Amino acid sequence: MYPALSTAALARLRQPRPYPAVSLLMPTHRREPDNAQDPVRLRNLLAQAEKELQDDPGVTRERRADVLSQLERAVAEVDLVHAEDGLVIYVAPGEHQVWTVARTVPERVVIGDTFLTRNLVAARSAERPYWALTVAADRISLWDGAPERAAEYTADGFPLTRSLEDPDAERKERVGDLPSTFQDEDTRNFFRDAYEGLRTVLASDPRPLYLIGEAPAVSLFEETGSLPQGTSTLHQGGLGHGPEAAVQTAVAPLLAAHEEAVSTTVLAELDAARGRREYAGGLDEVHQAAKEGRIRLLAVEEHYRTVVRDYGDHLEPADAADLDSRDDIVDEIVEQALETGAEVRFVPDDALADVNRIAAVLRY
Repeated sequence: MYPALSTAALARLRQPRPYPAVSLLMPTHRREPDNAQDPVRLRNLLAQAEKELQDDPGVTRERRADVLSQLERAVAEVDLVHAEDGLVIYVAPGEHQVWTVARTVPERVVIGDTFLTRNLVAARSAERPYWALTVAADRISLWDGAPERAAEYTADGFPLTRSLEDPDAERKERVGDLPSTFQDEDTRNFFRDAYEGLRTVLASDPRPLYLIGEAPAVSLFEETGSLPQGTSTLHQGGLGHGPEAAVQTAVAPLLAAHEEAVSTTVLAELDAARGRREYAGGLDEVHQAAKEGRIRLLAVEEHYRTVVRDYGDHLEPADAADLDSRDDIVDEIVEQALETGAEVRFVPDDALADVNRIAAVLRY
């Protein structure tokens, strides 16, 4: 099981490492026959990484042996049978990490004292993650989701479970003192514990929230405390144990409606920014604004990628085979924008066709 991308995980990955820190990136394929090439490409990249380490005079024999050992362990964890669109492997002395992302990445090996994270950052932003909380009187579960996956979250006290059996229920029923499940103080305390756990999660990793459960359970949870603005609810029970596919199916209409609303809002903000002359459109303008830290909102078409040559003051289209070409310039812009506090939104393909697939609202 590959780890899930999170804000905290990305922050850790961007910290400096002892030299040499190796980043190995490779586009992968989900289906036959294209995925038949993936094992061969991976072997070629591994050979390239090994050669670069062997030829690097700054790498001692001990460090080289350590990193190559970590690289072997990382490759052993790779599952190309269940690949997504990109594979990212990080190795450094004493550590290795393997990530698979639903966004294509350029094929490359980079050696330095930090990992190359911009493709992972862009993939995380494009993934549009969400939280889905399934609530019931006996189980409250949190699901870490994205359009193509959902996995149960098992930290910060989740899932919360309890028994509904009351050993004193028969006596209480005789004297008329047996409250309904969602008026019972134990149930309210159970929901309060879940609410506090949710607050902790959202504080460290804010995302859109979907609240799912039978109507009484949803109502009680809404009464327990304030929820993030824009929280969507769904009255459907029986999902406390999943499975993951059932949670995905339940959330899908809510997610589609949310994405449509976000796209509409983003396009309206871009139009308003034109009138205020706080607008940049096209790769050159947006790239320059990102370098200057002027972007407040970046809008990118979901599958927009392009190969360019960077001349410093402007970008020009290039062939991927050119030695000085840049085939992840869009991911670099996304990372730069996020580093300066910008909001990044991916919109459907062709939504920004009139401005070369990328645009921004500027701070000034």
